[in-house]
Amino acid sequence: MSAEQPDLRARFEAAFMPNYGVPPLALARGEGARVWDLDGRAYLDLIGGIAVNSLGHAHPALVRAVSEQVATLAHTSNLYLHEPEVRLAERLLGLLGTPGRVFLCNSGAEANECALKIAIKYGKTHGRTYFVAAENGFHGRTIGALSLTGKASIREQFGPFPVDVRFVPYGDADALKSAVTAECAAVFLEPTQGEAGVVPAPEGYLTAAREICDATGALLVADEIQSAIGRTGHWFAHQADGFTPDLLTLAKGLGGGMPIGAVAGFGAAGTVFDKGDHGSTFGGNAVSCAAAHAVLDTIEADGLLAHVRRAGAHLAEGIAAIDHPLLTGVRGRGLWLAALLAEPKAAAVQAAAQRAGFLVNAVQPDAIRLAPPLVIGTDQIDSFLTAFPAILTEAANA
Repeated sequence: MSAEQPDLRARFEAAFMPNYGVPPLALARGEGARVWDLDGRAYLDLIGGIAVNSLGHAHPALVRAVSEQVATLAHTSNLYLHEPEVRLAERLLGLLGTPGRVFLCNSGAEANECALKIAIKYGKTHGRTYFVAAENGFHGRTIGALSLTGKASIREQFGPFPVDVRFVPYGDADALKSAVTAECAAVFLEPTQGEAGVVPAPEGYLTAAREICDATGALLVADEIQSAIGRTGHWFAHQADGFTPDLLTLAKGLGGGMPIGAVAGFGAAGTVFDKGDHGSTFGGNAVSCAAAHAVLDTIEADGLLAHVRRAGAHLAEGIAAIDHPLLTGVRGRGLWLAALLAEPKAAAVQAAAQRAGFLVNAVQPDAIRLAPPLVIGTDQIDSFLTAFPAILTEAANA
């Protein structure tokens, strides 16, 4: 390792708040599904900026769209409108296939904050006082989004919270039915729990959630911050699950690396806000909207939804075929998977993978998250599958 990486890490530690610790690797550039560190060493990027880099790194379509837009009109605030934001809202609704309204923001947490504000106003209008979310769910770290996040280790020190949220086991339809009454304003669920370790909903759970909300009048909010924009092989994961939420939150992969988030509201949920109820200075930024168009254009033109389904199945089947005492299985959808471990050795696997030239994420002590760019090639997947047994052995012996 050259002197540059330790020096940059030391500067990071001195200049930044300690909430991230110090990342173990300094990256200099990327191309496609590969990145290079400051020493010029290449890595296969199997985490994609946490399911953000849909088109990988330095994709020509994304570079061109961002460059042309920033040279034309970068920012207007919400005092004025511009064509890229209007067209993006129209396009998202077209892909969703359901009439609705859109709000654009900058991140997943902001999208969930917006959905929560809509649900709060809806609840006050209809005499509803509490919310329901899932244990181990993750919706963000801002106070409203954290209120909905069912992970005690990151919640407890920041309470009390501004809203009453009741948590139920994820996937338990009976528990959900018991928790949701006519006093419940909204139910917040991820179609697949991402930070919990890429945990898909049991079959029928999400349609049951839709029925429960219909019966009680509660709004159903689908958090698709990680799962949307082709990540599971569908534009939106809920489309494959056979239900339509009242509110849908998006971010991450929509911008392909540029910051953008969105909330889509359907039916009455799309018109809860009145003028002045919510806003975002940077929301709908023209450059981020141009990036989103490039992502959507490329997914369509290059047939990436079908590619994700094929490549994801190839990756999942390859992991499942590995016979290793540390590996117990694989779960997930499309190019959004978790390799499951027999022991809490995920951090050691992540470190061993990095040494072998692969970037993965220890999302849980016993689960390795894989969310590579949607453009990853089969040969690149095969290179990881070939190396993975030795990585597991090194981690097991650590």
